[in-house]
Amino acid sequence: MTRRIPGRHWRQEHALDHFVCVQCGTTIPAIAAGTRNRNHCPHCLWSSHLDLVPGDRRSGCRGAMEPIAVWVRPDGEWALIHRCTRCAVLRFNRVAGDDDPQQLEGLAMRPVNHPAFPRRAS
Repeated sequence: MTRRIPGRHWRQEHALDHFVCVQCGTTIPAIAAGTRNRNHCPHCLWSSHLDLVPGDRRSGCRGAMEPIAVWVRPDGEWALIHRCTRCAVLRFNRVAGDDDPQQLEGLAMRPVNHPAFPRRAS
């Protein structure tokens, strides 16, 4: 059940307690270690295009956001890179403490396992 917080925009209210993953259908708690505005599934890492500014939940797109890569920030923190399947916008999101490590490693290894250019035989 979603709590009503006075003064909050109605689009912000639905994400306060939990959300259902657009990809795998798992019910996900909205609070996670390492992030203030969880917006992705810790199991499959997919997200929804909800924000114009992190946490505002004011985007009208609502497309599914595919995890396409991980990025290591200058301070060593990992972030997910999502691309909207509807409008192609890119977003960067902090990795949460309960994100599936195998899914994260799979994204990190994607360029090695599926190179953009064919490897030459030595």
